[in-house]
Amino acid sequence: MALEGLGIAANVIAVVDLSAKVLSLCFQYSQEVKNAKHDIDRLCDEVKNLKTSSENADQLINGPNGTKLQVSRELRFAVKASKDKLEEVRKKLDRRKTMSRFGIRALKWPFQSKDVERITQGLVHCREAISLALQVDQTTIILNVDEKMVLNRLPVAEGAAFDSHAEEHNSTCLPNTRVELLDHISRWIADPDAKTIFWLNGMAGTGKSTISRTVARSRSKSGDLGASFFFKRGETDRANLAKFFPTVARQLAANIPALATHIKDTIDADSTILGKAVREQLDKLILGPLSKIPQTSRNVSSLVIVVDALDECESDNDIRRLIGLFSDAHSPQFLRLRIFVTSRPELPIRLGFKDVKGSYQDLILHEIPAPVIEHDILTFLHHELGQIRDDFNMSVEDERKLPSDWPGKSNLNRLVTMAIPLFIFAATVCRFIGDCRCGNPDKQLREVLNQMGESDGSKLGMTYSPVLKQQLTGVPRHQKQEIVDKFRLVVGTIVTLASPLSAFAMSQMLDITSDTVYDRLDMLHSVLNVPSTRESPIRLLHLSF
Repeated sequence: MALEGLGIAANVIAVVDLSAKVLSLCFQYSQEVKNAKHDIDRLCDEVKNLKTSSENADQLINGPNGTKLQVSRELRFAVKASKDKLEEVRKKLDRRKTMSRFGIRALKWPFQSKDVERITQGLVHCREAISLALQVDQTTIILNVDEKMVLNRLPVAEGAAFDSHAEEHNSTCLPNTRVELLDHISRWIADPDAKTIFWLNGMAGTGKSTISRTVARSRSKSGDLGASFFFKRGETDRANLAKFFPTVARQLAANIPALATHIKDTIDADSTILGKAVREQLDKLILGPLSKIPQTSRNVSSLVIVVDALDECESDNDIRRLIGLFSDAHSPQFLRLRIFVTSRPELPIRLGFKDVKGSYQDLILHEIPAPVIEHDILTFLHHELGQIRDDFNMSVEDERKLPSDWPGKSNLNRLVTMAIPLFIFAATVCRFIGDCRCGNPDKQLREVLNQMGESDGSKLGMTYSPVLKQQLTGVPRHQKQEIVDKFRLVVGTIVTLASPLSAFAMSQMLDITSDTVYDRLDMLHSVLNVPSTRESPIRLLHLSF
């Protein structure tokens, strides 16, 4: 498309330039040839008209809607025809002028009146074709603007899409990890006889969201991602169904242009649809429009919708209702609808899937064979700790640099043993070790490894223990209780808030200074997303904290 756009723009400029050359040549002929004045004037008039139309086209192509005009097939044909006709005229005029210059014969008008008639009619046709193409394309642009205005009325849950700003710093699977699982999901998507729903469930910290982002990104690249919605407890719009289907519909319209018109028609026909029951929203905003897309407008045979962390939807009734709706969402003709769902195996989710038994396939993430999980966690730790080592060594003097084989095979294996089966352990440990506010990486690594011998609690407890202990390291006994109290106040508020607040807003609500808030957060960057500005909200990196 980009090359086609460059071709139209270049040809329009060529038409303008050729028009100017033809007019210049005609002027020279008018000075020397006395018996063809009428024909010369007729030709000049149409060339001027074509030049004006081409200049208008050039302005529009370089205007705010130019990218749409640049891919117009009708405009491309009209401009190309104009260029060819003008080039033909220029060559004939120029050849006669050249012959005259060398004294072979006097300058003679090369066209008969009937030739001029034919040429001017052709130029008129080209000019009208350009004008008509511009009118049609501009009308289409106006209709597209109207379509966008209507679709923009769809309320969207900000940050819910896999490629949103809120999700951009969250990782996807590293190469050579989760290979069998991702291949299994790809086969499910491609299998015409597979169930519509795939439920990937696993306990907290097993890497479900990372897998969801990987699936969404890979399907986006292959062109069959319809939409993605990442539920997140504590984020008002991402913790319920109020904006779920409008958000999915908006993404579908963006990813499948042929669908946009049908979704717009639905909203035009029923402006109250956005406030109706979720079943009706599913039917009218998504399934109905999908059924109307002609087969010829579909570039892919599958349509994938990724729904991550369904357990973080705060209403148990909504969870069961959504699972039921998914089970009823049969694929439109010629299109395989695939809904990929991840969650913890919480009771409402288990009950929801029990209600629709036989309509889905599932996989339990934490029951994947231990050697497979061990390989993937080892690969992750080797990559992340190697990056931490290299970054640290680039920022310090030679005598402080870590050895090239740091952290060493033995330490890596100990970390893997501590982590299995929790990817969240590996991710949190790497953030903790790499946080320069807490100390150099080797010191932080030793702190983590010390927990292996001391901890007799859960894996998640071992995950966060080094981070929490850092709060009291080196603090005099008489100050510890004050720090614990402020920690409970600040971090307890962050954990329990319905919607995240900024440090400034939290300080106002708790009647403490912003510095007090940051004092408690400075060493929690491995478990909290603490923005660099006081106006941005502070978020948990993982719900298990």
